[in-house]
Amino acid sequence: MAFDNLSDKLQNVFKNLKSKGRLTETDVKNALREVRLALLEADVNFKVVKNFINGIQERAVGSDVLNSLTPGQTVIKIVNEEMIKLLGDETTEIKLKSSNEITIIMMCGLQGAGKTTTAAKLAGKFKSKGKQPLLVACDIYRPAAIEQLKINGEKQGVDVFSMGDKHKPLNIVKASIEYALKNNKNIIIIDTAGRLHIDEDMMEELHEIKSNVDVDQTILVVDSMTGQDAVNVSEMFNDKLGIDGVILTKLDGDTRGGAALSIRAVTGRPILYAGMGEKLSDLEQFYPDRMASRILGMGDILTLIDKVQSDFDEDKAKELEKKIKKAEFDFNDFLEQMQQLKKMGGIQEVMSMLPMGNQMKDVNIDDKAMGKTEAIIYSMTIEERTNPNVLNSSRKRRIANGAGVDISEVHRLVKQFEQSRKMMKQFSGMMGGKAGKKNKGMFKMPFGF
Repeated sequence: MAFDNLSDKLQNVFKNLKSKGRLTETDVKNALREVRLALLEADVNFKVVKNFINGIQERAVGSDVLNSLTPGQTVIKIVNEEMIKLLGDETTEIKLKSSNEITIIMMCGLQGAGKTTTAAKLAGKFKSKGKQPLLVACDIYRPAAIEQLKINGEKQGVDVFSMGDKHKPLNIVKASIEYALKNNKNIIIIDTAGRLHIDEDMMEELHEIKSNVDVDQTILVVDSMTGQDAVNVSEMFNDKLGIDGVILTKLDGDTRGGAALSIRAVTGRPILYAGMGEKLSDLEQFYPDRMASRILGMGDILTLIDKVQSDFDEDKAKELEKKIKKAEFDFNDFLEQMQQLKKMGGIQEVMSMLPMGNQMKDVNIDDKAMGKTEAIIYSMTIEERTNPNVLNSSRKRRIANGAGVDISEVHRLVKQFEQSRKMMKQFSGMMGGKAGKKNKGMFKMPFGF
């Protein structure tokens, strides 16, 4: 998971700070030395680390902080505020023209950064907001790039404009604008060619498009797992081409997170989105305050709620609420809740968004266990799923054999299910009145894991 290593180290530093009743200037400096090392090990740019630590030290080493009732908490608050500032203070949206005008977005980046997939993900985001995007295939060099864009565009329900690989990218873009005008498209997303490294030919091709077409947004896609290289690439693209923002890909696989913490400070350009998985839906708006909270082990409840609201069906949630109140929650519902949890990225992803969830990452609840649970439920008959009370010893043995697990696993699941059903029934009693309105969305949350 993103930032795991860095989060663990920062949590240890904070734990030591909070354990002291009073802090001396030496205590703060020692803690910041540990923070500095943690950031450098996370592949954060050296100059960025230096400025970050200096900014914290200026604020933290003062009588107001050291003599406060909770000096440890106050220092942590300062670290959080400085990290938000480092990541960009405010969330930045991609600037779009009015609906009756065409916004042209040019995607650029090195080969392998995930530019083509990200272009399709972005198109899907715009479409879900009621826009009419058009993907334009201008990567005429990479084998199967055009086909990849077509496949991803089809999955998103977005049109893809292509003229094959025999035309110049500039001519393809010009033709796509005519097509967009005739077909009521209001956003054009250009998927340009990448290279294994920055070279003059690539830059010239991108410059030619920008010089002859009114490009509104130039967005750089970088692979966060390349760490400091991602920062260097961002700086070079910004210097040579001029970029309006960055999309970080593969952030879910980068346990260090150095690129996310460096790019804004080095380029002065905002991080717009973060790719958090391989699915076309796994592109998250980048919120500096939420990301800082996750890095510091404080959770990210707001993003978790966003995921719940976007991935869960309102009608099914209402139906589930009725079943819970009547104690009719069955294994079919249990299975559906698991599948909903998968949509949100799995247990570990959800755990990472809970306050101090990183402290529970070693608890034995993982996505492999979910797969085993699914196998057990699929081995049940329709009657057994809808009426768990019929599950006697012989039925459980048959289910265990069908799922390829020990019978103790079936016993454990049935017991866990009964406990979940009781808990959910109790929870339903809390949903009346003002509290019910406030917590209504939480009925969509998967329980029992």
